[in-house]
Amino acid sequence: MFQSLPFIILDSLVYASWLFLVASGLTLIYGVMKVLNIAHGSLYAFGAYSMAWLVGWFANIYESNQFMYYVFIPLSAILVSVILSIFIEKIFLRKVYGRDEIVIVLVTYGLFLIFEDTMKIIFGTSSYLPYQPRIMLGDINIFGLPYVVYDLLLIVLALLVWCLFFCVIKFTKIGKLLIAVIHDSEIASSMGINVSKFFVYTFFMGCFLGCLGGAASAPMISVVPGVGVEIIVLAFAVVVSGGLGSITGALIGALLIGLFRTIAIFYFPQLELFIVFFVMAIILTIKPEGLFGTKEVRKI
Repeated sequence: MFQSLPFIILDSLVYASWLFLVASGLTLIYGVMKVLNIAHGSLYAFGAYSMAWLVGWFANIYESNQFMYYVFIPLSAILVSVILSIFIEKIFLRKVYGRDEIVIVLVTYGLFLIFEDTMKIIFGTSSYLPYQPRIMLGDINIFGLPYVVYDLLLIVLALLVWCLFFCVIKFTKIGKLLIAVIHDSEIASSMGINVSKFFVYTFFMGCFLGCLGGAASAPMISVVPGVGVEIIVLAFAVVVSGGLGSITGALIGALLIGLFRTIAIFYFPQLELFIVFFVMAIILTIKPEGLFGTKEVRKI
């Protein structure tokens, strides 16, 4: 067991980083806008499909300038998030702000179903595997065994995202205004804060993180129809465990779920899916609002 411990830790961190990138966008949108966005899984899938398509197109036409493979990761995430965030927020969500949460969930769930079929029309039903960015960086030896460098860079990316959020919220004026919007959007609006603008920017950032998670993980997985279904379920497990609306909670929740899932894969592979929800159930039994969640006082 102790011989495999370094690889359990590394695999846990890589998987947790992948989960955190997606879950951070989901929890950011809920924390600011109180929107539980079921369509977030489709954003992940669109990011993965777009990146895979761009890599395949570029590899078939050009043999040089292979560094462009890495440019396609943020490029596909930005393009998809700009288009879809404007489409979703302006046409659908803006009409249901302030409505019952069930209405918002139903709207985003409907969009999720539409997007799933739309992806099949655009990208087809064949699987995509844009392996080039992952293979190009090669391996490094860790305790005598090779480990893929690209996977380790995913950990660095997740840490950068968390550090960026932490610094913006703690040390900038925008962060202070955002906290005011999170605590009470009506009072923030009465104090002159443009809440609708914060909603637009927040939704774009949440969409971008979802698409970035898909684009960054595409070289590591087989991008197939329905990939968004799996990730939205896992992302919900992460944000609920960490506490809805908490970026740090999403990070800790992703680390816990990533660790226990990896241990299950190493020693009890038949429990891989069960262990994710078992960890979530244990956390919610002890702290129903999640590790970093706060109890909300209901207004009557």
